[in-house]
Amino acid sequence: MKTLMRSVPHVIKMCPLILLMLSCGTKDIAPADYPASVLNQWNEKVMEVAVEEDGLLTLKGLRTLSMMHIAVHDAVNVISPQFESYAYKAENIDADPIATAIFTCYDMAVHQYPNKKAAFDALLETSIGDTGEFAKAKSLANASVNAILEMRNNDAWNGEAAYTWHPMAPGVYAEFNEHSGTPEGFIFGAGWANAKTFMLPSPDHFRSPPPPEIQSEAYTKAFNEVKEVGSTENEIRTEDQAHLAMWWKDFVENSHNRLARNLVNKEQLNLWEAARLYALLNMAVYDAYINVFDNKFHYNHWRPYTAIRWAEHDENPDTEADTEWNNLHKHTYAFPSYPSAHGTASSAAMETLAHTLGKGNEYSFEMVTEEVDSAGPFSEKVQMNPPSRSFNSFSDAGLEASLSRIYLGIHFRYDSEEGHRLGREIGSYAVTHFLNPINKEGGH
Repeated sequence: MKTLMRSVPHVIKMCPLILLMLSCGTKDIAPADYPASVLNQWNEKVMEVAVEEDGLLTLKGLRTLSMMHIAVHDAVNVISPQFESYAYKAENIDADPIATAIFTCYDMAVHQYPNKKAAFDALLETSIGDTGEFAKAKSLANASVNAILEMRNNDAWNGEAAYTWHPMAPGVYAEFNEHSGTPEGFIFGAGWANAKTFMLPSPDHFRSPPPPEIQSEAYTKAFNEVKEVGSTENEIRTEDQAHLAMWWKDFVENSHNRLARNLVNKEQLNLWEAARLYALLNMAVYDAYINVFDNKFHYNHWRPYTAIRWAEHDENPDTEADTEWNNLHKHTYAFPSYPSAHGTASSAAMETLAHTLGKGNEYSFEMVTEEVDSAGPFSEKVQMNPPSRSFNSFSDAGLEASLSRIYLGIHFRYDSEEGHRLGREIGSYAVTHFLNPINKEGGH
């Protein structure tokens, strides 16, 4: 039986023998006997649906993945307690773990994307078949899903917030709708700063230090760097720097869940370990976005596009304006610069992977991104050649993701470095305070 359960393929149409195993009691189960392949299937499908619906320009997909994996985590830990729960606690229930995980994913996916029910029905049929013999698993799944949905009710994930534009001044965020491709007066993400976090006590729990003064030597150095290496064409940026600048443009929740699926397979994590990894990863990325956008609107710091073109008026005698300057992908995102949201979210994700995969920070791995937007959202896609990049540690990957924004020409170095530091702090908070092993020797 144990050997068969280990060999369940990535996508399965279950044979009668496996169905029989699923319907058996689960007393004295061994977590190692239950693979995580079903979580990979549902993680990938929900992300696919989220990208299709809104291009990940809202928090809906990331929020859905966070709730889905929390619910799975809590449900399987009711069956066999391995890690601390998050939203749902109950006395041990003798339900099948694989079936419970499948029905939990299905319930949450359909709840959040009811118009995609047919697609989720098809995946449910592929995953478990239509046997109707899993009453305990269905009941447990439903209870766990309802617990996290109730906890997240009215969490303002899609709320809006008023933004007051300020007169042009040194260091102050200014509109550049001609470069962002957005309507006049539009600003992105102001409401994100007011959304309810999953783990941090408040959106402003980690306050970044102020960015450098515009007349300072540190600012001048950062200004000149991005002006040179981030421009559309230059002789300083290397081919590799240009490659990583574009390659890292994929949204963090997409690229890092894709990485997680590969690593879960590579390390053959069991269902409990993978459920915890996915839950912490997605909650950390979600909270990183909330926290960094709170910081962004707190400091309201300008982007290189504005700073370089308007430098004649910045009261810094050591900066020189270039009113025709443009960056590598000829686009700037329509929200304040400091700190880097991409750097924060990526570094938070990498920190959680370093602690939950069971390998520590020093770990060699490869990430694959086939294509990215050529400029802003909804622009034509460009193929990445090569499509992969390799790393020797999770922190190295998070730092590269952060610094990539300098070579893209959309962030100063201090934006990127603070994003990396802030993200690691958020990730560390997540793995320290949530979903900890009940038995330290038994956890990854």
